[in-house]
Amino acid sequence: MYKRHVVGKKGEEIAEKYLKSKHYKILEKNFSSRYGEIDIIALEKNEIVIIEVKTRTNEEYGSPAEAVDFRKQKHLYDTAKYYLYKKNLEKELVRFDVIEIFIEKEKIIINHIKRAIL
Repeated sequence: MYKRHVVGKKGEEIAEKYLKSKHYKILEKNFSSRYGEIDIIALEKNEIVIIEVKTRTNEEYGSPAEAVDFRKQKHLYDTAKYYLYKKNLEKELVRFDVIEIFIEKEKIIINHIKRAIL
């Protein structure tokens, strides 16, 4: 469990640097509510982007994006609704992305899937 947590945090750090290099403004990291957690909430142009980061060191359990199943999507959606309500942003454009991070030894591959869920 500990190794998985460390790999996940490393992936979130890589995703944040990647997003900043693409001129996204990071609004929140690890926003949580009773509904679940959102890894990164960012702003790209006029869109609020809800981002799930999935990191893998191999594909033994499938691709990272495959881990974002219907149940996880529902938690993200409900948490996003709460975030938007809490910040009075309910009328803003919103999209849901998944960022896959593959870490193999010293090699890092980033796959940003826009409008990936819901």
